[in-house]
Amino acid sequence: MTVERDACLVLAFAKVLYVNGQATEETVSAGERVAHALGFRATIMPRWGELQLVTRDGRGLQTTASPAGVDMERVASTMRAIDKIASGRLAPDAAAKAIEDIAQSPPAPAWLFALAAASGAVALGVIFGLQHLPAALLILISAGAGAVLRRALGRVSENLFLQPFCAALLAGIIGAGAVRFGLSSSLRLVAVCPCMILVPGPHFLNGMLDLFNGRVALGAGRLVYAGLIVLVVSVGLLLGLMVFGVPLPTDPIGRTVPLWEDVAAAGVAVAAYSIFFSTPLRMLPWPVAIGMIAHALRWAVLSLLGASVVIGALVACVAVATVLTPVSRRTHMPFAAIGFASVVSMMPGVYLFRMASGLVQIAGGSHATLELLDATISDGFIAVTIILAMSAGLIVPKLTVDRFSGRSAPGITGR
Repeated sequence: MTVERDACLVLAFAKVLYVNGQATEETVSAGERVAHALGFRATIMPRWGELQLVTRDGRGLQTTASPAGVDMERVASTMRAIDKIASGRLAPDAAAKAIEDIAQSPPAPAWLFALAAASGAVALGVIFGLQHLPAALLILISAGAGAVLRRALGRVSENLFLQPFCAALLAGIIGAGAVRFGLSSSLRLVAVCPCMILVPGPHFLNGMLDLFNGRVALGAGRLVYAGLIVLVVSVGLLLGLMVFGVPLPTDPIGRTVPLWEDVAAAGVAVAAYSIFFSTPLRMLPWPVAIGMIAHALRWAVLSLLGASVVIGALVACVAVATVLTPVSRRTHMPFAAIGFASVVSMMPGVYLFRMASGLVQIAGGSHATLELLDATISDGFIAVTIILAMSAGLIVPKLTVDRFSGRSAPGITGR
């Protein structure tokens, strides 16, 4: 009975990490560390929808667990509790109560969540060349109202796709109205920016991490889930735009902005994403500072060297992983909390939305041209290559830093 009780405790700790956005390898390593501290050896096997624990004598337990959430406050609190268990400062009975409290801890307050969504969307608009105050105010209102709507829907439905769909639909309607009344430029930033904050960057990156570590089924599951979110956001956005018959443009993605504007807006966007992820406030300075530096590097690569957005994202992610890998280990901050927030604003949401719009126009047939087909294929290709570049930029430097530091990092390397 003692072994079974301890196994349940191990599984409870692993589940909180798993469902709140921790990298799979770190989740597995942390769970096995708890088992070792409790005096037995166990193997944790994650799959989409469940976690299974098998003890050395062959006994097994499993629990339902879908890695669909991101709450870094819970992740950080769980990792601190594991440190206490490993050092003998937290007894099993107290640990069971602690992990139960952590699992039920509330997310960021609704007002702060809405403020982060609104400010983050405006910041992304500035990065893409937003120039007019009325458009900025509409983005602020649209993204903030979408965040309030998402929280309200979360209280009445557990459907994973209803919240982003409805928020995107609202953004599309407001954006289409802005175009109809001459309050939005040809870039359609009023419609696109509130939807860009809905792109599930951590799930894309965690999925690529799983594929890199050979967890093919789980990595594919994460990527499919992230892709489905992008799909429902795209459908909601396009349906909203159709209210006034407004398409997304096929002209350039954005305008060039001065370095200081790009860096300042990046700081606001990173802070907003950190709040989305419920990152503890004490951790906030690191992703904000490094995210601003990363955007400065990206700006230099694009504007001074004339390189592509793919190379810009790669350089930025390499810098983030190189700096934050040792920082996350020395300060015991989850790399997922500070690393993902620093770069997730570079996720290619606008390319994905433009590709979806192009596919709809091509399917309609009336506006299908070679130029539209070429632009649609180009947007899809750029989006995929940016995600691959960001993943490689985070994984390879982290692996290198961990290896040269003399300790394998559970978040990247295999078991």
